[in-house]
Amino acid sequence: MEELRYEDAALDDRIKRAVAELGFEVMTPIQTQAIPTMITGADVIGQAQTGTGKTAAFGIPLLMRVDPEIDSLQALVLCPTRELAIQAAEEIRKYAKYMSGIRVLPIYGGQDIVKQIRSLKGSVQIVVGTPGRVMDHMRRHTLKMDSLRTIVLDEADEMLDMGFREDIETVLASCPEDRQTALFSATMPKAILDITKQYQKPDAVYLKMPAKELTVPAIRQYYYEVSKKNKTEAVARLLDYYNPKRCTIFVNTKRMADELTEDLVGRGYFAAALHGDLSQIQRDHVMQGFRNGSVEILIATDVAARGIDVSDVEAVFNYDIPQDIEYYVHRIGRTGRAGRTGRAFTLVVGREIYKIRDIERVCKTKMKPRTIPTSSDIKATKSDKILTRMLEIVKDEEKDLGEMIRIISEKLEDEDMTAMDLAAAFLKDAMGEELPDIPTENYFEERKRKRGERRRDGENGKGKFGKLGSFGRFGRGDRKDGDRSGRRDGGHRRDDRDGRRGRGFFGKDGHKDGRKDGKDFKDNGRKDGGSKFFERRRPKDDGDRPFRKKVRSKDIRNDGSLKD
Repeated sequence: MEELRYEDAALDDRIKRAVAELGFEVMTPIQTQAIPTMITGADVIGQAQTGTGKTAAFGIPLLMRVDPEIDSLQALVLCPTRELAIQAAEEIRKYAKYMSGIRVLPIYGGQDIVKQIRSLKGSVQIVVGTPGRVMDHMRRHTLKMDSLRTIVLDEADEMLDMGFREDIETVLASCPEDRQTALFSATMPKAILDITKQYQKPDAVYLKMPAKELTVPAIRQYYYEVSKKNKTEAVARLLDYYNPKRCTIFVNTKRMADELTEDLVGRGYFAAALHGDLSQIQRDHVMQGFRNGSVEILIATDVAARGIDVSDVEAVFNYDIPQDIEYYVHRIGRTGRAGRTGRAFTLVVGREIYKIRDIERVCKTKMKPRTIPTSSDIKATKSDKILTRMLEIVKDEEKDLGEMIRIISEKLEDEDMTAMDLAAAFLKDAMGEELPDIPTENYFEERKRKRGERRRDGENGKGKFGKLGSFGRFGRGDRKDGDRSGRRDGGHRRDDRDGRRGRGFFGKDGHKDGRKDGKDFKDNGRKDGGSKFFERRRPKDDGDRPFRKKVRSKDIRNDGSLKD
């Protein structure tokens, strides 16, 4: 696909100016195909990886089609989360920076609805909101669809996963029939295709990015096999070794997000949690801190993943492997954005290694195995970081070190030590306590080792069932010559309660309990010689064959005999 530069595209000059100020020069593949198509008014189904510029792919055409002279609602964008709605609205505003008369308003739950109603009474042409809050305004008649020209479903697959299908269909059914409908998603499950068939025109244009672009090649992906108890320590080692300025750690539960945040903050990291239990004020505060750098590590659940739109995230950590493979693509799409490179680290515990193989197969990518940095690696990285910071202080002419030099000189005169000894002590104190290495894990090698141990134990008679060979690899005991049963008792199983169980009730010659002498079996534990299976003669039977009947306790008399 040929690259299309913004300056060469058939766009409003005011939009080109705003895009140039943002630093974008070349359109992404989804933008190259979607922008010209949507400008014509055609319905669009766009499938593209998270982080490939889908917001601009529909935001710029919306601005091109909106008439600033009309004060009523002309475009509606539905987003799955509050964060994504806010960020999409902010991005569209940036593209409309030099287009006077166009207002963009985000509406979402958690914000005062009265304030939103007052804003909607003004001239708002584009609304970006979550399905639930949009329906609230529709019921209050504060959001009128009469003049709506375009509706966009952003991250449609995520909205369906969150249970918004009924809300989405309600909104779509309330829109004018001659509207333009655009749907953008990273994946296209059957539920989305059903919606497109029902609510889009038959000639809707399906824009699917090539598979090679869905694998996010700019992201280097690694996985580390660790034990469950060492996961937090492993994350801390990786943070110390790679030292990312801004990163995101994904977990599967809200509880784990809070626990990991508390642990990392206790270790001195600037971390904060983002999940569904936070209030809107708390969520805004966390995201603002993540953007301005006061929060360096954002620990989030998958629900919050779609709402993270920060371009300079250097690394993504999968503390927990996502339960849905599609979430892996969404997670790592938080890094390596806007043409930058990024890293994705995944922690693997035991049999989770099979999930890594599934991810590689489905995503058509390759994850490289790595070992957790050793204590020596961390020591070298920390010392280099500290010394670099100290050298910057020494070279800074504005910082006067004369007083510090005097204090150190006096101390060296009083103590029997050199300046090198004192500097080494300062460095050791700054580096903190030296930690032991994290044991290396390898699930397949460990499984192979355990199999070898079981095989050797069986051959040496140390296994749970004795030597290997009596019953294949399970080894249930020594087998005597000519005895195919594998039991030392000649084939008779005994039960501690009643002396017999299972097979062996009838022998080869029709005698009871496999005995050739035909003697009745007597149980030492009961006077009548019976057990839980009672033997009775078959009526009107010439033979002497016993038969057994399984009975319940209520069928037994007090003297132990069987009721008729």
